[in-house]
Amino acid sequence: MAITKVWLDESENECAMCGACEAICPDVFEVPEKMVVKADADLGANESEIEEAAQGCPAAVIAIENDHSGKRDNT
Repeated sequence: MAITKVWLDESENECAMCGACEAICPDVFEVPEKMVVKADADLGANESEIEEAAQGCPAAVIAIENDHSGKRDNT
């Protein structure tokens, strides 16, 4: 599966602004205040780091879409 979209999903929890995602994958994530996905991020080149960041997020707010599914594929 290919990651086609990554976003901040605060529908259940708020970003804790801990910076863990940026520490794991600085090419994709930035935490100036709340986490943001860099506009020019190469998702395909950073898939394993994106998945690691999402799994390690203490607030579980990193959402990943695979293969243009149109929904959040990680929970």
